[in-house]
Amino acid sequence: MNKQTVLITGANKGIGLETARQLAKAGYHIFLGSRDQDNGKKAVEQLQLEGFADVELLLIDVTDEQSVKQAHDSLAKRTDKLDVLINNAGIPGIFTEVASGASDANLRKVFDTNFFGAIRTVRIFMDLLKKSANPRIVNVSSDLASLTLHNDPAWEFYPYKSAAYGPSKTALNAYTVALAFELKDTFKVNAVNPGYTNTEFNQNRGYKKVEDAAAPIVQYAMLAADGPTGKFVSDYGETPW
Repeated sequence: MNKQTVLITGANKGIGLETARQLAKAGYHIFLGSRDQDNGKKAVEQLQLEGFADVELLLIDVTDEQSVKQAHDSLAKRTDKLDVLINNAGIPGIFTEVASGASDANLRKVFDTNFFGAIRTVRIFMDLLKKSANPRIVNVSSDLASLTLHNDPAWEFYPYKSAAYGPSKTALNAYTVALAFELKDTFKVNAVNPGYTNTEFNQNRGYKKVEDAAAPIVQYAMLAADGPTGKFVSDYGETPW
């Protein structure tokens, strides 16, 4: 396959779907990751109706090792390399759980998707990424991952502490740093914060349009050879760790 290829997990709606749309418009061949076949099929059909022919469904549940392996094997039959992996799949969990009452069940569920799911996907797809001339990994993070901002009473989201969601993204940021260092000679690996976006993820409370939220993800998926790696960024620049 001559086109640049990208796998976006959790791409059947919201920011993931818009990221797929923008990268398809930029000429990428899209593997649209979805854990649900019907929802994924509808998303693919939607993009194809918009004129984007190079979009394929890839069934993948990032919390299930066997599902990720099957997704890898399926993708390997369709392309000889993967140029970009965007770890977008994520869940908020029970956001109202206070730190002192955090349940093991909620913590494990959120971390298994937002943290371990990304690591699992990177590990299993690494062989195909290494076959790319310019491999890129984008880990979709959050404002709420920033420990610096969480300690700033002037920050607009200062009161929004979470026992599971924020810490899962903080952990993902730490993994991003380690992975970027390991792969610094060949890959670009960054954490991208799309911001508080109007999607089902937050009951449509966000103030950012999905098009604006996807833009920095797309930017870092398409980084030039001299682009940064190991960064935590937003559309306004670097986000403090």
